[in-house]
Amino acid sequence: MNLRRYFITGLLIWIPIGITFWVMDFLVGTLDQSLALLPAAWRTEAWIGMHVPGMGVLLTLAIVTLTGLVAANFIGQRMLAFWEGLLARIPVVRSIYYGVKQVTDSLLASNGQSFRKAVLLQFPQPGTWTIGFVTGRPGGEVAEHLPGDSVGVFIPLTPNPTAGYFLLVPAHEVIELEMSVEEALKYIISMGIVPPRPPARPGTPGEHSIPLAKRPVPGA
Repeated sequence: MNLRRYFITGLLIWIPIGITFWVMDFLVGTLDQSLALLPAAWRTEAWIGMHVPGMGVLLTLAIVTLTGLVAANFIGQRMLAFWEGLLARIPVVRSIYYGVKQVTDSLLASNGQSFRKAVLLQFPQPGTWTIGFVTGRPGGEVAEHLPGDSVGVFIPLTPNPTAGYFLLVPAHEVIELEMSVEEALKYIISMGIVPPRPPARPGTPGEHSIPLAKRPVPGA
């Protein structure tokens, strides 16, 4: 029995390490393909006679940072507008580009509100609770058909959080949690095995959660 326990303990140590190195090797190998953009005389093979892993990562970071620097000034914005106007004239490319752009702007923009809050809500039926992430508030025609103040909530699946359900629910039906988005994701992916850290203040989460919509004041 002790041998089996030691073997499982070893697996618990090596599996995360192995997966981490495998993912890093895949990312570095993929980004190193950007070195093909450089002339052969500029690559490490011409300097020292061998390929240096990770140089493509530095090149990719430099290209992305330089692109952001150029796009931040007036000339870069005009160039970006011209490029987007060109893509807008191509039917299929236009749909793909603007669809991806809206998602990335929502997820990565500094003023974006997606996945900024972990919430608790009843799903798929009353009395059954799950954790979701607020993606924003509905707008346009959708908001006109929803009663009162509503929010969009993404409910990831376990153990694959890239798939899930998107719900539009009344704001007063969700409870904002004090845990961070990262802690909530770990809790979901681990199927509840890795619990989040307890809140700084004692008490139940419901007592100290901050509602996304103001609750009516008695007697008001």
